[in-house]
Amino acid sequence: MKSRAFKQLDVFGAAPYRGNPLAVVLDGTDLSVEEMQHFAQWTNLSETTYLLPPSDAGASAGADYRVRIFTPGAELPFAGHPTLGSCHAWLEAGGRAKAAKEIVQECEVGLIRIRRDGTRLSFAAPPLQRSQPNLTMLAQVVAALGLKSKQIIAAQLLDNGPLWLGLLLDSRQTALQLTPDHVALKNIGQKVGVVAVEMAQSDAVLIARSNREARAFGARSGALIEASSDAPEVEVRAFAAPVGVNEDPVTGSLNASLAQWLIADGLAPKAYVASQGRCLGRDGRVHIEQDGSGQVWVGGVSVTCIDGTVNL
Repeated sequence: MKSRAFKQLDVFGAAPYRGNPLAVVLDGTDLSVEEMQHFAQWTNLSETTYLLPPSDAGASAGADYRVRIFTPGAELPFAGHPTLGSCHAWLEAGGRAKAAKEIVQECEVGLIRIRRDGTRLSFAAPPLQRSQPNLTMLAQVVAALGLKSKQIIAAQLLDNGPLWLGLLLDSRQTALQLTPDHVALKNIGQKVGVVAVEMAQSDAVLIARSNREARAFGARSGALIEASSDAPEVEVRAFAAPVGVNEDPVTGSLNASLAQWLIADGLAPKAYVASQGRCLGRDGRVHIEQDGSGQVWVGGVSVTCIDGTVNL
């Protein structure tokens, strides 16, 4: 064991201690996977990260540093709030990016670009693969969430490293009132993200859409999309019992994949702010923007709450 620089951060919060906490070990060299996993289990946070020098391949491709990301139960190939929080910690500890405008993080899914906008960091959402969910599994998840078929607008499997089942619901109220059976969700083995997009009716247009999985559940087909410059109301919740986290306070990877899906299908505007964590007493804010090239950026503020050392 040796003393290693350590920070505990709050990420995506509208104010300090209102977002998602993250533990960051700033020097993960010489730690085994088992040691990393054990410490992540001990911190009991949704994620703990370890900063490392980039691999030779990563360095030659422009990576500034490498990160390994662990939940209490498993290592993740990519995650959003650990990406922004780890970058914040790296910069605060004196990290200097090779490029003038962006920081490049290496993780298991590859290289992630991160840009700075004042105090806010934003990551470029990695490529998304999406597909129709298995209807048997979908029915099990719907039952575990206590949803009715008419409350579901659309469903997609979303894979940008982590694999989520995304459910677009009919209202924020529906999303906020969910009381899932987390044991059932753990047994199903599928992480689930729910989202609701609402706008003032006077500034919205109801677009009828054909949606195969929605029809299979007898749900209404349609969603409110932006018809003016007014921002929509977006609510997100993330249920991840299969990896040891019943509900994650604020989830960057899920918000990234939801944004790519919803924007591409015309179910959400190209820029919005998502709220997450209210059912856990948090007040998360995730800033979504699709740029002119079609790249979706996911941003938020990180704040250092604990700064010191850890013996590992």
